[in-house]
Amino acid sequence: MSHPRISLIHPTSSPFSRNAAIALWEADLLHEVITTIAYNPKGSISRYLSLLPKQIRNRVAHELGRRTWITPTGIPMRTHPWQEAMRLALVKTSLSHRLGLGNQGPINWVYSSLDCHVAKHHLSNIHAVYAYEDGAAVTFETAKQQGVLCLYDLPIIFYRMSRDIQVEESERFPDLAPALQAVKEPAWKIERKQQEVELSDHIFVASSITKKSLLDIGVKPEKISVIPYGSPIDYFHPQPKSDKLFRALFVGRVGPRKGVHYLLQAWQKMRLREAELLLVGINEFPAGWLAQYTDSFRYVSSVPHTLLSQYYSSANVLVFPSLVEGFGLVLLEAMACGIPVITTPNTAGYDIVTDGVEGFIVPIRDVEAIKEKLEWCYCHPQELAEMGRAARRKAEQLTWDLYRQKLASRVQELLNN
Repeated sequence: MSHPRISLIHPTSSPFSRNAAIALWEADLLHEVITTIAYNPKGSISRYLSLLPKQIRNRVAHELGRRTWITPTGIPMRTHPWQEAMRLALVKTSLSHRLGLGNQGPINWVYSSLDCHVAKHHLSNIHAVYAYEDGAAVTFETAKQQGVLCLYDLPIIFYRMSRDIQVEESERFPDLAPALQAVKEPAWKIERKQQEVELSDHIFVASSITKKSLLDIGVKPEKISVIPYGSPIDYFHPQPKSDKLFRALFVGRVGPRKGVHYLLQAWQKMRLREAELLLVGINEFPAGWLAQYTDSFRYVSSVPHTLLSQYYSSANVLVFPSLVEGFGLVLLEAMACGIPVITTPNTAGYDIVTDGVEGFIVPIRDVEAIKEKLEWCYCHPQELAEMGRAARRKAEQLTWDLYRQKLASRVQELLNN
């Protein structure tokens, strides 16, 4: 093959998959992008939305807006939407819960269906395939038979470390076990994750903690490249705070995997005056569990991504005490807004934050450490403001441009070898 061509597959789209596609395109390597639903605001679907009743139109437009993915000029976008459309319908109508399919519906079916389809129909006349966790096992197996290079992107720590942490957490808090997904992963899904790692020729991760989770299972260091994701400095900017209330902010899925219960314990102990803890995101705790902390925080459910900057800018500090992550994009969003962060090593903390400069890094599950850092933030407003300025400077260094340059360069090296 005279000129290398790479197909990129991601079932649901994300900032990192969209930027990976751009990186390959900028290096003149991208052959096509394959996903389930990709929305183009200027495409034909947007015209049909105007025919729907206003309330339904707004809900559909909001969901599609989250799936906006426009490929670079000349690159085909192959969409296979039906399974994902059915899943979304089940989730949005609450049928998913009634059928016992959980908060995300039949997500495994969506991923495996696209994986099988790619293996059958999208591996001809390409040099490499770039795929993501839970959507690559069958594709890689077929690609190997055809001599196609298998590039794997693992955005979160490998399942074995994730499972061990969540099993331990369920033993510490049995009432939270239903909200800890890895505790109940089926054997076939775990086997698929293992197969993807074994079949991959090279693995891209965004943090040192994700790399460690692979080293722990025997993956050789030379098979792994760590390239941190980028900061959205083009649309997240520092803005003046509109009130004098000290506000600690959490953004993300509000549940035990994110360590929110430790944050709630820490905040309840402090009893600060003229202060607020604000939680923004979908509640994933068991039904009614948060009621015991009702007087300790303010809660806002899912917020459009375009409005998040308002919440960041209303805060003095972002607290993201996650137990199982890989890379917390919310950290770089807050830092781009000039907001310092308190986080853990399991969120890529050490890859993007210098402890004591742009924020603080605390151990997972450490209520006292969270409390201590929050009290420091509360008592040192001037130093905290300087941390925020340092956070913005760091965000300006860790850009998506830098991510794309590093990714394209490493992929080119792998192709040359």
